[in-house]
Amino acid sequence: MHARAENVSTAAVDPLISIHDGFVDEKKCASCHASEAEAFAKSNHAKAMALAGDETVRGNFNNVELEHDGIASTFFRRDSRFFVRTEGPDGKQAEFEIKYTFAYEPLQQYLVDLGGGRLQALDMAWDTNKREWFWLGQGKPAKPGSTYHWTGPFYRWNRTCIDCHSTDPQANFQPGTKEYRSTYVATSIGCQSCHGGGAKHVEWAEAKSQSALTTIGPDLGLAKPDASTCFGCHSRRTRLLGGQQAGQPFLDQFSPALLRPDLYFPDGQILDEVFEYGSFQQSKMAKAGVTCLDCHTQHEAKLKAQGNALCTQCHTEITPERFAHYNPAGDFDTPAHTHHPMGSPGAQCTSCHMPERTYMKVDPRRDHSLTIPRPDLSAAYGTPNACTTCHAGKPDTWAAEIMDAWYGTSWRERPTIAHAFAGAAQDDPASIEALRKIVADREQAAIIKGSAIAAMSRIGGADVVADIKAAAENSDPLVRLGAAEAGNNLPPERRSYAIGKLLGDETRAVRVAAATALGSTPPLNFLGDERKKFAAAIEDLRAYVKANADAAEVQNNFGSFLLGQQRPGEAETAFREAIALDPALSGARINLAELYRATGQDEKSERAYAEAIAISPDQADLRYGHALSLVRRKAMPSAIDELERAVSLDPRNSRYRTTLAIALDSVGRTADAFAMLDQPLPGETDANQLGTTIQFGLKLRRYSETLKHAEALARLQPGDPQIADLVRQLRVIVEKE
Repeated sequence: MHARAENVSTAAVDPLISIHDGFVDEKKCASCHASEAEAFAKSNHAKAMALAGDETVRGNFNNVELEHDGIASTFFRRDSRFFVRTEGPDGKQAEFEIKYTFAYEPLQQYLVDLGGGRLQALDMAWDTNKREWFWLGQGKPAKPGSTYHWTGPFYRWNRTCIDCHSTDPQANFQPGTKEYRSTYVATSIGCQSCHGGGAKHVEWAEAKSQSALTTIGPDLGLAKPDASTCFGCHSRRTRLLGGQQAGQPFLDQFSPALLRPDLYFPDGQILDEVFEYGSFQQSKMAKAGVTCLDCHTQHEAKLKAQGNALCTQCHTEITPERFAHYNPAGDFDTPAHTHHPMGSPGAQCTSCHMPERTYMKVDPRRDHSLTIPRPDLSAAYGTPNACTTCHAGKPDTWAAEIMDAWYGTSWRERPTIAHAFAGAAQDDPASIEALRKIVADREQAAIIKGSAIAAMSRIGGADVVADIKAAAENSDPLVRLGAAEAGNNLPPERRSYAIGKLLGDETRAVRVAAATALGSTPPLNFLGDERKKFAAAIEDLRAYVKANADAAEVQNNFGSFLLGQQRPGEAETAFREAIALDPALSGARINLAELYRATGQDEKSERAYAEAIAISPDQADLRYGHALSLVRRKAMPSAIDELERAVSLDPRNSRYRTTLAIALDSVGRTADAFAMLDQPLPGETDANQLGTTIQFGLKLRRYSETLKHAEALARLQPGDPQIADLVRQLRVIVEKE
């Protein structure tokens, strides 16, 4: 039961405040812990969210206009309230009242109530340094009704932002009505965000003040915060339960993103907005036992020391006893090491070992993997390096030569994960062995090993089953998480052998990932105790789906899981729920159409694709799926039109081009099919497309043109005797022509 907002003193201030079970009004904390509360009030954490008012709104609302890509927005005040006039969900200009501020610096966003309990974050923000409005988006503005329009699911506070800016926030999504009844204990982050609900602690304190006996243990009724308390918000992760519970293991509440190529550079540096967890877990400092609180103060969330003094807490000539095993000693804060004048920007440890990358256009974040600059890797893979970041305009080769002069060339030989992960990102089979060595390296961080296993599986498939099975038995849960995710890329019949034991793993994130990967394995295929573990893991999976009930992507993935479990009726319900949550999500519509196809409902399949295209006409995958549904209904002219549209939208997709060519050939347009495939795109090396091109070339007796494609295929598959023989035959024919 919740004590509703009207029962607490702050009800008139914020209607979303509700004192949840086990919690107390935050004022209770400050009444005894005044010094801690005073320190915390100075932090940006304390200003993470607030009701809009004169004391909290930092933006200029004095009838100021911002225009971007033809969309005009005006920020103004009326009766002491704050408003914006901008493009609404219907594409028309309308006025919206600002209800809350979101964040404090270097930018501040603003939340608008669109009804149904939905709070939406504007995609325009206030730059607190430049003191100007700016648009947060990239490229062309999203259309009203789409995922990334400011009124769409991505910018919904209740769905995307709620976890980390308030105290014990509860989204309380209502699936039937698609409304929210969201509440929190305090508008912004407060004491109980990190220490957990304070009800038992207050009970203990009040009993103690009355000299009464109490049953509260030595923990005084509070969870004990540690580094994992920070990880819940400072990580790129998916929540597995309803929200963060103080004192509970991070991996039992969240599943963190591994080092994927869309999130990290090949050397592990931050690419997309991943926050700090994934970076820091890679570092030698994390392996040595350093935590967030070694560098950051607990309540003010400030650095414990300024400049290089922060690093020389440990990196001094005398090894601190705590880190004696890792020996971080040395004389680093000198020109002999930095080769920059003392006190200059180039002499700062963070300048070289924690370079910044800017997100949300104005928010610089430091990389926490704490690596050395590697301009040689920048030249090879486009990774950032601190040298040319500071010395803008200088080439990577210049920086590398300078480092050779300063430190010799041994820095070039330092072990790096970049080569292996760069190769994996290009699906290079040669990278498998390099990834295998990373997994076997005892000095590598667990998150790197887990990521290597996952990357290996995307390339090796069945050839790396033994590697995945071995990783599933690793003592570190991040390695086992990588193994569980790798299971998705194995042939279905090998998954249970490789990762089946992870269904009973002690860590929830691993169990959920394993259950997801084993979704295509019907329950009857598990025997005895394994079946019980699978059933229990499915309950963990259902809890995860329930915790993310308003996320269309989660519902879509759960639908795929249910389909693999041979439960098409439930799968259809999940796909339809995903579409209802986000009509622009093409994946759910494709999956629904394919479900209809698999169950012999071709007319429904074709209609589902047509409905999806009406909403998202410029998505190639929808056009392609629609074309295949038309082929099944023997509507070839319409199917060819859709395939041509798919190819024009995504010309580099060899599967679309090959399918179009086969369709053209089937209606007697073989010459058109060959003409299209005879003009390969730069870097194109798809064996299936080359084989199809050769087939049509031979059919048309276009031997000279066909020879170059056969030679390309021979280079791609040098050990194939049939291809080698075809090349020899074609060369003979061409020489005789």
